[in-house]
Amino acid sequence: MGLVVQKYGGSSVADAEGIKRVAKRIVDAKKNGHQVVVVVSAMGDTTDELIDLAGQVSPIPAGREFDMLLTAGERISMALLAMAIKNLGHEAQSFTGSQAGVITDSVHNKARIIDVTPGRIRTALDEGNIAIVAGFQGVSQDKKDITTLGRGGSDTTAVALAAALDAEVCEIYTDVDGVFTADPRVVPKARKIDRISFEDMLELASSGSKVLLHRCVEYARRYNIPIHVRSSFSGLQGTWVSNEQGDRKVEQAIISGVAHDTSEAKITVVGVPDKPGEAATIFRAIANNEINIDMVVQNVSAASTGLTDISFTLPKAEGRKAIDALEKTKSTIGFESLRYDDQIAKISLVGAGMKTNPGVTAGFFEALSDAGVNIELISTSEIRISVVTRADEVKEAVRAVHSAFGLDSDSDEAVVYGGTGR
Repeated sequence: MGLVVQKYGGSSVADAEGIKRVAKRIVDAKKNGHQVVVVVSAMGDTTDELIDLAGQVSPIPAGREFDMLLTAGERISMALLAMAIKNLGHEAQSFTGSQAGVITDSVHNKARIIDVTPGRIRTALDEGNIAIVAGFQGVSQDKKDITTLGRGGSDTTAVALAAALDAEVCEIYTDVDGVFTADPRVVPKARKIDRISFEDMLELASSGSKVLLHRCVEYARRYNIPIHVRSSFSGLQGTWVSNEQGDRKVEQAIISGVAHDTSEAKITVVGVPDKPGEAATIFRAIANNEINIDMVVQNVSAASTGLTDISFTLPKAEGRKAIDALEKTKSTIGFESLRYDDQIAKISLVGAGMKTNPGVTAGFFEALSDAGVNIELISTSEIRISVVTRADEVKEAVRAVHSAFGLDSDSDEAVVYGGTGR
């Protein structure tokens, strides 16, 4: 039997009983003949609590010390899990991200993995032990400082280790039974997807699906590591994410699911001179502040004024920084004003064959119209249609689109064992 990397989210190890349940599952995998490497997140809401605590001490915590603080949560989880496994009669060794050989760049709070050198993990496995690694963290290549990987960091740690160790599969354990056609908290009749391609999963993840995050899937696709998303609260088969296309038929539009995202805001730069170079100046200011943008729309300029408006979406957490950066360019560009709106939501329909099936686009907009949902921005790709609407309309919109494309399940409603979707 081969090597398996398992990752357990915060809801799976939220308390002592959860840790003991996870330990038993890990030991069962070991008994079945697998070499097992485990990546764990912090218990429950530990990371959020540490962030709140840091905010009480300092309004703007220093990046280095903030990372040092946040990594404590995963270290607690890994040590307790190792103890629980030893109590079941098996040997386990816990490792921090740096001890596991996760090498990153030096950007604190959202570092990216440069390399993985899992020498100590291999030694532990060769000695017959179970290796437990603290997710979400690594060590910078240049300064040797502790770093954190940002949102979805534990999933990314697990996939990176699976690639470095040439694992058979990376199992991502969460509090739902797999990847669903929509968030089961919003659409109780959402169906579990048995198999999904990396490409479709990337689109769902980038559109707001919380089960797997974009950078994790991107890493898995790059190194062709199959991901099995399943629940740590049940023994059911989950969702396989891989290069396989499942049972798709040639040239038939197969809808994978509906995703939504309420974590973004919209900035509109009003009255931009419609001439070459102005948009470049705007987005260079954003890029220089390491802010990722999503959807972009530029209106046709008014003939009488020669001015246009440019709107784009970005993470709410980056809103203040983006506004400050753009204000500094106002004299250079000569735009009139900035508008900021954080009461928006993005809804995305994802599936293959959309470009060659015009009925999909029509059905999507008809479903939103029938639900009385107004559209503010539109963005498309070969396998995705996304729109921006008001945040208070998003749940109704998702349910309407999900039903319109026949995605509702006829069987039991989806089970959410925890409450976070991670």
